[in-house]
Amino acid sequence: MSIYARRFGLILSVAILLTASRDACAASPTVTAVLSDSQPAVGQMVQLEIKVNGSHSAAVPKEISVDGLEIHQTSQQYESSLSFGFGSDQNASSVTYGYTVLPLHAGTFTIPSQTVRIGSTSLQTPELRLNVAASSSHGVQPGRRNTDSGDLRNIARVELVLPKQSAYIGEAIPAEIRVSILRRNFAGRGSVGPPQLDIQGITVQTMHEPEERIQEIDGQIYYTFSYKTALSAAKAGKFDVGPVNVPAVVLVSQPNPSRRIPRDIFDMDNSLEQFFSTQQVNVTLNSKPVELNVKPLPPNAPPNFSGGIGTFTMTADAKPKTVQVGDPITVTSTISGRGNFDRMNGPVLEEERGWHKYPPSSKFKQDDDVGISGEKTFEMVIAPNEKKPAVPPLVFAYFDPVKENYVTLRSNSVPIQVEGGAAPTASAATAAATAAAPTATVAITPAPTAKPQDILYQMTDLGQIRSFTPIYQRPVFWMAQLAPLILLLGFVGWKIRQAKIDNRDARRMAALQQESTELLRKLRRSELSPQEYFSNASRVVRVKTAIAKNINPNTVDAETAAKAFDLDEHERTQLRTLLDRSDELRFSGSGNGSGKISTDEREEVLRLLESLRV
Repeated sequence: MSIYARRFGLILSVAILLTASRDACAASPTVTAVLSDSQPAVGQMVQLEIKVNGSHSAAVPKEISVDGLEIHQTSQQYESSLSFGFGSDQNASSVTYGYTVLPLHAGTFTIPSQTVRIGSTSLQTPELRLNVAASSSHGVQPGRRNTDSGDLRNIARVELVLPKQSAYIGEAIPAEIRVSILRRNFAGRGSVGPPQLDIQGITVQTMHEPEERIQEIDGQIYYTFSYKTALSAAKAGKFDVGPVNVPAVVLVSQPNPSRRIPRDIFDMDNSLEQFFSTQQVNVTLNSKPVELNVKPLPPNAPPNFSGGIGTFTMTADAKPKTVQVGDPITVTSTISGRGNFDRMNGPVLEEERGWHKYPPSSKFKQDDDVGISGEKTFEMVIAPNEKKPAVPPLVFAYFDPVKENYVTLRSNSVPIQVEGGAAPTASAATAAATAAAPTATVAITPAPTAKPQDILYQMTDLGQIRSFTPIYQRPVFWMAQLAPLILLLGFVGWKIRQAKIDNRDARRMAALQQESTELLRKLRRSELSPQEYFSNASRVVRVKTAIAKNINPNTVDAETAAKAFDLDEHERTQLRTLLDRSDELRFSGSGNGSGKISTDEREEVLRLLESLRV
């Protein structure tokens, strides 16, 4: 064999060996999987990379299902490996698939082995372990569809601001909820939902549209939303107010799968921003709880305590100033200041004897956003049963949480003139009758003279002629007529007064009957809050009892009503429960927030009220 033949055989052998080596490498691809952080916190994103070596394409899962984690594929990157050899597939030797992993709660998680298919070959990724720590921040809780490339806790915050941490039962406490979102993550108007705060024993007034502004906090620019409301506690004790939950939509940046991130400075022809996409993410923002210490009211409440808690002043007036006995007078009182206007009752008369009183009405004009500052006007109709020189003073008792004692306000009496009343006295009638009677003529009889004894005196000596006075001109006649006249006038006056009393009682009964009918109609047909519903129901009990016993409805209690209708023990228990529930809602404010009464409870109350037959 010549030297050229030997050289050709050697070169052919080397080529065959190189080809076999390349084919062996191509036939043996490998796969790896790594996490960028194995110990994140709740809500902190982690990157997962699955890298396939020895091939430029592979079939990998788009999503990986693990309870407590959300894993989605976000990117795909190719790497070239230049080598000398035969074949057309030498410049695409590996591909990396990127995933985002979002922990939804604390715990230890295992990402199971995943199947990667390369042609007809199936490879398995290694099992990965993730230890997730609980979040120590009260900023953001990610929702079920959240995906983000960073820590969501750093983009938003919620604060609950209370002016004080100590209050009394029923006291209205102003509160402010501030929601702040970084400007670059703000998704626009409508992206922040209403705050949600639900605490047993504390009621929250309805929140209105928030105040919006842009402000700087810790060197960062935030969009801030301020919600104003008021809290009121129904029982004593220590409460953790919060956390306040606020649903929101924020903007977050994620890698753009359609763009390859540059690997060196020579590949940065475009801005880095084009390699990331902005997505809207649903989150739940929450605040840190605030401790509130609620104290009971002192036990020495005055008998006419209105339920008002705050600082108040009072003015009062009455019109008209001139009336007849039994005519109505409207007494207007205005309570101004700051406190729980929605739970207070109106002022009462200091002296009710000799007056007929009707239930008052009220209207409120607020001076702030939450209804704890303003003035409440009460109108009460009263009618005098007898002559009165003035409308008695009004009394309004409330509790001052600053002074920590009860305060009683007393208005001035309002002078009035009440006309009509008793008939003229007997002495006056007698004097009038005597003055009207004419003076009687009295004849003067001369001393008698001796009469002749013969018959001639009868013709010639008739004596002095006596004058004749009519009987109606004599004082004796008028004195005799005075007694029946006085009796007649007294009887007429008594009948007139009795008619007025009967008419007033009839009007009172008619007004109470109409009030009872109207309240029952509302209870059957209207959707009322628990406070309004039980307040109306208890008023029906008092009005029906007042009609049955002809008494003042404001003095009716559970025992009086039970005796009036001869209720059995079960019905007595229901009645006491109804009145106690009404008082609890009135003084604690439990019905000012949202809430409904069940159908069964409504029907039970209506059955009890309808059983009270007058």
